[in-house]
Amino acid sequence: MKNKFIQSTIILMIGGILTKLFSFIIKIYFTRVIGTDGINIYAIIMPTYSLLITITQLGFPIAISNLIAKGQKSGKNVMFSIIPVSLILNLFLILILILSASFLSNNLLHEPRAHVPLICLAFVLPFVSISSIIRGYFFGKQKMMPHTLSNVIEQIFKFLIVILVLPHLLKFGTIIAVSGYILINIVSEIISIIVFLLFLPKKFSIVKEDIKPDLGTIKEVLSISLPSVGGRIIGNIGFFFEPIVLTFIMLLVGYESNYIISQYAIYNTYVIGLLIVPTFFVTALSTALIPEISKNTNNKIKAKRIYKKSLFWAFLLGAIANCFFFFYSGNILMLVFNTTSGVSYIKVLSFFFVFYYLEAPMASTLQALGYAKYSMKTTTIGIITKLFMIVILSLFKIGIYSLIFAEIVFIFIVVILDYFKIKKILK
Repeated sequence: MKNKFIQSTIILMIGGILTKLFSFIIKIYFTRVIGTDGINIYAIIMPTYSLLITITQLGFPIAISNLIAKGQKSGKNVMFSIIPVSLILNLFLILILILSASFLSNNLLHEPRAHVPLICLAFVLPFVSISSIIRGYFFGKQKMMPHTLSNVIEQIFKFLIVILVLPHLLKFGTIIAVSGYILINIVSEIISIIVFLLFLPKKFSIVKEDIKPDLGTIKEVLSISLPSVGGRIIGNIGFFFEPIVLTFIMLLVGYESNYIISQYAIYNTYVIGLLIVPTFFVTALSTALIPEISKNTNNKIKAKRIYKKSLFWAFLLGAIANCFFFFYSGNILMLVFNTTSGVSYIKVLSFFFVFYYLEAPMASTLQALGYAKYSMKTTTIGIITKLFMIVILSLFKIGIYSLIFAEIVFIFIVVILDYFKIKKILK
């Protein structure tokens, strides 16, 4: 079992490195080609995109993985019971976003040019949902290779499509280019789904009983998925309100709208974009952690050992990465994004961002142990505190540093509360 966990982690880590590499290359190309206006528009709608992705997935991959790993349900029955629920949810989200895009872009984000790109986000959601459901099936079987290959191939194709299509879209304007860049995700998700289907067992057959949704299975999946996704939804709601609250208060104290949007774009695209690069390892670790600890919920000694090792490696990687970012942030930003904007922000954040890498392993451990509601509670406390800090600190006219300091407080609150809870559970 130990070898299975290590093997899964290694496969996910290698896939994470390759995926992150191609994703980073795409981001580099996008930021250099799209220009400052395009970056600003894309950065301001990303919190909305993250929130929608979280809602549309609704924790289904985690729940499916959990049920299949425990051998309680047939994998086919679980998938085909959840797919109709997912599609109905997506239809509902698409309608809401189309109807609210104008109000969101004009009145909340204060960026009218974000209207069309926001609508484009809606049509990506169903493809992300189906892909994530199939991914959950393979995670439950502890088969990480399909996930790894699908991610890598998806990013390769996305990179090729972006290179071929983006320059032509720019001829029609920045808004069309940003919208096209978002819609390219539909193609990449379809490719990911195809790769997953190729990895299904040769004897994998579908009969009428399999595709008939089972109400009991749906209830069981939702009983796991809703608590587990609660923390992520709360976190993304906070991320969604982050630019809205920041823009509103900074406008109130006298900052120009263009300055706020450009500085937020620097923070979100360059600073955070760079600092989260090493999370490929943490993501791999956290993903493999859920089915492994789920199987050992009755063996606290083993669960504790696995959890401690994951925490140690996450912290070590975070410490090494953030030391590197602190000393060489200017060189890296110039090499990658052809700018030094955001260097001072990175130098402040890198001291504390090492603890950010501990959040995912802790959240996965709480979910696997059946304490997802507590994880949601700590995230809620952190988000409320963060938004409150943004409001208070912005009144002191310290620019984007109000967001940076609020982010640091958020990280510490979540990590400290989760740490002591897990310590109590596994003592």
